[in-house]
Amino acid sequence: MDSEYLTPAEVASILKLSTDSIIRLFERYPGVIAIGKGESMLKRKYRTVRIPRSALERFIVQHRVA
Repeated sequence: MDSEYLTPAEVASILKLSTDSIIRLFERYPGVIAIGKGESMLKRKYRTVRIPRSALERFIVQHRVA
């Protein structure tokens, strides 16, 4: 694997979206590393997401408006 991994903040600055939006969009996207625990009644959900540059480029191509 030769891909560079980006943080949600880096992807958010590229796509001009919020970090939370990026996490929601990419947490189940193929190739993305998502680590974390689910939400319980007393604790907030914790997620760490790393997005490969290749997955970001694929996402941009798939969601490009003609």
